[in-house]
This record gives sequence, C-alpha cells and structure tokens, in this order.
Amino acid sequence: MMQKFAYHFHAYQPGDIIYIHDGTGWDPIKFSERLSPVALRIRDEEVKGRNWTRAMIKAYDYVDETLMRLERGAVSVDIEPFTLYLVLRYKPKIYGHIASLLGEYVEAVPTTPFHPIMPHLSKFTQEVLARVSFDFYSPFITGKDVLGYWLPEGVIARDSARIVREASPTDLVFLLDERQFKDLHFLQAKFSCNTFKTDGHYAYVFGRDHQLSDAFAFNQLDAEGLVRAVAEGRLDMFKESQKIPYLVYLASDLEALVSNPTQLDKFMKWLNGLRERGTELINAPEFIRRKRSGEYKCLEGECTEKFEIKVKDYSSWSDYFDLSIDGTTSDTRWLGVRRDDNKAYSRQYRGKEYSQLWKLAFTKLSRELNRSIRYGTFDLLKAYEKNLTLEGFKEFLVRYARIFFREHYEYFEMDTSVDYVTEPVKEVDPSISLKLGRIYYLALLGNHSCPRFWEHIDTRVTFGNVVALSKALSELIDLYLEEGREERAQYLFLEYMKLLSFPQLYYDYEFFRIEGLNGWESSEAAWFDSLRSLVPNSTYNVITRAALYVAQRDFPRDIASALEALFDFKQAVPDTGHIPGELHGKWGNTEWCEHRGKD
Repeated sequence: MMQKFAYHFHAYQPGDIIYIHDGTGWDPIKFSERLSPVALRIRDEEVKGRNWTRAMIKAYDYVDETLMRLERGAVSVDIEPFTLYLVLRYKPKIYGHIASLLGEYVEAVPTTPFHPIMPHLSKFTQEVLARVSFDFYSPFITGKDVLGYWLPEGVIARDSARIVREASPTDLVFLLDERQFKDLHFLQAKFSCNTFKTDGHYAYVFGRDHQLSDAFAFNQLDAEGLVRAVAEGRLDMFKESQKIPYLVYLASDLEALVSNPTQLDKFMKWLNGLRERGTELINAPEFIRRKRSGEYKCLEGECTEKFEIKVKDYSSWSDYFDLSIDGTTSDTRWLGVRRDDNKAYSRQYRGKEYSQLWKLAFTKLSRELNRSIRYGTFDLLKAYEKNLTLEGFKEFLVRYARIFFREHYEYFEMDTSVDYVTEPVKEVDPSISLKLGRIYYLALLGNHSCPRFWEHIDTRVTFGNVVALSKALSELIDLYLEEGREERAQYLFLEYMKLLSFPQLYYDYEFFRIEGLNGWESSEAAWFDSLRSLVPNSTYNVITRAALYVAQRDFPRDIASALEALFDFKQAVPDTGHIPGELHGKWGNTEWCEHRGKD
C-alpha cells in the first residue's frame, strides 16, 4: 500500500503566572503562580495539579510514555519553548524524558517562542523570535536537511514565512491546515510534496486534514472508525495504481491525547489498526526527505514549483470557520473583527453572546506597548553604545534567550556566559544590558496568543499576558527614572495607564465607527458587557485588575498613592473566569478560576 500517515502534535501551555518578581537580568525570571487546584482523569489515574499548567505538565509524562512505544519517527511533535522550560522547572525528570523523546523517538519540529500570532508582531520581533526558535531547538535538529516548522495557531503571512525561512539552517516544511489553501488545486496535490513560494524562494507545505484531525481530538469516531476513515476514506487510487507514495497528514494539540481517560489507548489502537491495513506511519518532514532523495517515487514535478500551493495570508488552522466568506480560514478569531470586511462579530460563552471587539483593542494595545518597550530598550542601550545598530541590538536579544532559558541551554552544555550574551553590546555595563534584555523578554512573554483564542476576555491567560507587559513597563520606567529621564518615564506611565483604563479604548480607537455583523456588536453597551468581570470579588475587567495587581506592588509609593485615589486596590485580585476548553477538568472551584494563595 502506497498510503502513508503522519500525525503532528502541538504542545503549548502558557503558564499560570500571577506576578513576576524583581530581577537583575542575570538569571531566569522568578514568579508566583496561581493556586487553583484541578485534576484530570488519564486512563485509571487521577492527575492533580495546583493549577491547570501543573496538571498538564504531569500529564505529559503519560503522553511521553505512549509516544515512546511507537517506532522512531512515526509522529512529529513541537513543544513551545516556554512550555518546555516550564516542564524543566517543575518536573526535571519529565523534561529529561521529553528531551530524549524529541532527540531520538519523534521528529522534533521547531516553533516560535511564547506562542504569539507571528504576523501580528513587528518585523523586528518576528526576526528575533524566528532565530531564537532554531537556536532553542538546535539540540534536536542538527544534521537534518529538511525541518518542519509550526507557526503558532498556524497563522501565516508571506512575510512571516520568509522571515522564518531565512532564519532556518536548512529547508523547511510549514505544517498548516488544508483550509488555508486558496484557489482550486488538482486532486493529486492534496497528499503530495507541495511547495510554497516566499519572496522568490520555495519552502514545502502540508495542510492537515481538519475533518479527521477534529474527529480524533473531539472524540467523534472510535478507533475502528478512525482506521476506516484513513485507510478507506483517504485512499488515492491513482497514486496507488502508479506506485507513488502519498501522505495523509493530521495534526492536533497534544492535549487531544489526554482529552478523556481512554484517549491514549484509542490513539495506539488507531495506529496499530493502520499498520495492519498496510499504511506506513511516517512524519511529514521525513516523507519529503524520501521524496527528494528518490527513495519515494514522485509524480512528475512533485516537490518543485510545479506543485506550488497558494496559501492565504493571515490564515490559520483554528479560525471561526462559520465566519468565512471565501471558504478559507483567516485570523478573525484573534483579531476581533472579520478580516475580510472589518465587521465586528459575537461569540457565545456559557449561553450568552458577547461581542469580540475587545480582541481588536487588546491586539492594538499590545502592539503599541511592545513598540514602546522595544524603542525604550534600544534607546537606553544606544545611550551607552553610540554605534549600536539594529542588527547588533537584534543579535543581543537573540543571545539573551541563553539566559532567559538558561537551564535548557545548560542541559545541552551550550554557552550561557555573560560574555557570550553581551558581546554585541559589550560597551554597555552588563548590569544595564542584561536588565534591558530581561525587560524585552518580559514583553515577549506578554504576547501569548491564547487570550484572544477564547470567547470571553476574563481568563487566566489574559491575566498572565497583562502581568508580563505590566512588569516590563514598570521596570523600564524605573530604569528611565534612575537615568534622570523623567519625560520618558512619564510617557511610559501614560502607556501603562491604557492598561488600567482599558474600557476607555472604545472611544480612543473609535470603535463606534465599526459596523457589526448583526448591528449591535460594536455598540457601547456590547463593548462594556464584553468586559464585565466573571469573578464575584471584583467589578474591574481582567486587564485593569491584572495591571493594578502589578502596579500596587511595583510602583513607587507616591505613584501608588495617586493610583489608589482612582482605583480600589482591594479589587485587584488574580481570580478570573474559567476557560471553556478546560471545563472538563475536575476543579476545586467550578464557578471561577480562583487563586487560593496569599496575594
């Protein structure tokens, strides 16, 4: 049988950070996390954690054990770098197992650190993150002539793809979703070695079969049904007759393996059933390697520009597909307005419709704050090193990953010395340059995509993003005050106030001018309703209370006193609403995602 089968697992946990402690920049960050007990049922075991992140990290041990039972290279896996770093921090033994898994048993696929929507970031930040992704993954990918790459949420734009391709040490295959492909393609292309053009150069591309991927992830078929759906439902009779290998490619979050107590065992039954039917298990990058080497027979023109696939800019693997106008996906889910016509829309959370316009405000504000922090760090570095270029600044930030993720790099005996990291800015006192590197990375930590994935703003992931951005701003303000540059500190404080006064952005951004799909989604009433608190001990929206939670701890007494005249500090609590996708967990508090520890 010529049919081949590939499954990719994407692993990502943003963490449960509620506060980041002061630091010098010489060491990895220290933080406090949420105490909100939850348990998951896996096989016959109940896996408990002090919060969702801790429970999922424990669950990775079961996933690791399952995947190691497969033959080498049967599946591919990406684990977002900060997620893997959390595993190392919390469960070093599990980290050791996963490091062996990525290095020896599965196809390791690099992915962007901190899981941002790449095309929503500045070109400069994308270039930094792309280079860090390959540096972080270098222990797992050395010597491979084709690498897979996972863009967070699969959101791709031609310029983002070019940036990643240029940062890669070798040829790439972007792992996407078939609903991201545009225009009509001849039938044989779907399971073939396809190409994707980025700025005159070609990468490879595969689009996952979303129907089958969802059938497994959401338990829509049993093991036998999944076997039939692949071995019978995805047969390419032309390629079978011509003895040409073809690939059925699927992907889902790693959490799909632990979505119910029987899921791990069902996955193994599924793959064993495919083997018995004669379907070979192989990862997508290895499939392309074998096509390029001649080990697998190609269709005429396969793996060349003749098999070019048109990929839609700003498309994704998990958009609100019911809002699509052209039958493809977009980044509408994270943008808050439909990209095709800029209309505001609504989604349902716990039986109530909410405008998603808050996502557009959060996107715009996050971009603005990131720009202010980026300019501020460069400005202060250049004050000490007059000849510093943007390229030198970029190189320093790439190298700073060796400190931010120090334990990971030290595990593989890679250079984490201060001399190595600060070489591009060697004229600057390391006590300042490393502090600025820390501030920039705290801002990066505030760019997780997951707050805008969910339908309601009031989630633990939104709180975490705002905490990271707030901490970066507060530390940059402190540095400017130490330098005697009060006007710059004042400007950054006004930027911080936009977090504290988030509801005001409806007027600042003139959202009342945006049209709603049903007329009401961009109204003032819909805006304020979408921001309402889901916890009983605060009337503040989650962005205001997260920013206030940091401000009352970090700002000088005179500034904190001024804020106290405007805000009630007692309402600055880290409690949030629950994320819909986590409601299957056995929570200590099922009504909201609380913090049971001392503030």
